[in-house]
Amino acid sequence: MLGQRDEVIGLTGEDLKRAYPGQHQRTFSTRCTAGPLRSYHMIARYQAIERILSHVQSNDLVVSTTGMISRELFSLDDRPGNFYMIGSMGLASAMGLGLAIQAPHKRIFVLEGDGSALMSLGTLPLIASEAPPNLVHVILDNEVYESTGGQTSISSRFDLAQTAASAGYPWTRRVDGIEELESALMKAKNTSHLSLILIKVGIAPVEGIPRVSHTPEEIRDRFKTAVQS
Repeated sequence: MLGQRDEVIGLTGEDLKRAYPGQHQRTFSTRCTAGPLRSYHMIARYQAIERILSHVQSNDLVVSTTGMISRELFSLDDRPGNFYMIGSMGLASAMGLGLAIQAPHKRIFVLEGDGSALMSLGTLPLIASEAPPNLVHVILDNEVYESTGGQTSISSRFDLAQTAASAGYPWTRRVDGIEELESALMKAKNTSHLSLILIKVGIAPVEGIPRVSHTPEEIRDRFKTAVQS
């Protein structure tokens, strides 16, 4: 919430680096400077991406931000219709906008983290002004920059779904549980307007997640074929 500072506690730097195999949900405690200790039961990002993929059809395109989101997407379902934004943090939503405009016959899913979204806030009103109805913008918000060591982001004090709505997104939804996520995905898939889903996820990387093994040229070429199909 804007103006409210939350600090994740009970997790050391080593905890953030350590994998938690087979554990899809974790409970995290947060301390608000203005209030008592609270707990949140969060979805694991890996599980959230897995659920999103269950709604991605063969003709759909997926753009994923650099870092763990692309690595988890790659491990779950590597396909030509995935564009992994390797080394280009903050650009996934702009890429998704361009694709949605140029390929109106396809549904575009953008998967980015809170760090990526915060880097490109100026893109939100641009996306809203174009309002492509085939774009589903997903923000997986764990409130840290996990890929670079778990530094805290400001998303605990900054409601990205509310910001997108203020920028002009016609439909936004914040979800905290897997049932809410399923409902939001069904709504976004069946709607005829631009959608944004903010998913609050936990810090629980899965052990052994590989890096994307394709070269940038390979990613580009196979994705170009998928776009044109």
